[in-house]
Amino acid sequence: MKTRPNATTIQTIKHAAQKLTGSVRREFQAAVTLNHCHGSPRFARELFGWHHDMTPSGILVPLGILEVKQKQFNVVCGNSLETSDFIVDGLAHWWRYNKHRYSNITSLQIDLDNGPEIESHRTQFIKRMVNWSDKIKLPIELVYYPPYHSKYNPVEHCWGVLERHWNGALLTDMEAVREWTKSMRWDGIAPNVYVVDKEYHRGVALTAREMKSYSKRVLRTPMIERWSLVIQQTKPP
Repeated sequence: MKTRPNATTIQTIKHAAQKLTGSVRREFQAAVTLNHCHGSPRFARELFGWHHDMTPSGILVPLGILEVKQKQFNVVCGNSLETSDFIVDGLAHWWRYNKHRYSNITSLQIDLDNGPEIESHRTQFIKRMVNWSDKIKLPIELVYYPPYHSKYNPVEHCWGVLERHWNGALLTDMEAVREWTKSMRWDGIAPNVYVVDKEYHRGVALTAREMKSYSKRVLRTPMIERWSLVIQQTKPP
């Protein structure tokens, strides 16, 4: 049995939705559908008077990982928020299924854009990456593209191909997203598609004191400290 929000809550949500547009409105409506309507788009339409095509059944948060030399595109789909924790969990998820192909490597290099959740001074991101480096027992080099240089980032071209591929498709649920994504091709190769089903929260950060031990593990390249760094392995006792 569905519990109906009270009249004040319904009017507040209607009023808030009217002030939003585009993807921001759709994300808001998806969150309302999940939190107040038990994930039922039909129930949300009945309560708030939203049109059928404006009532999403969930949130899709994609993370793209391109193995450049292998030309293997990977898409990790989340259903919560794009946070530092989601991105590192996505990398760990990809590694879990692909590490057997990299059994001979001695370090891992990751090229990144300069998004706010993964920039090199984001404390939660660096903490999680240090912990992941320890778990996989590899030093990790992070190399950042400067702002406004996304055209040089090959994974952005993958997103362009995917967007054209599913243009006009009805992505009604996560399964539809997975199937449409798997049917695209990057340089003739089908992408791997993974799902991370976990709730994330924004605003997770460390204090300077908490960050001290993690900062000691990070070696930054002189003159370009913000754009190039290596997470070093701890030395054996």
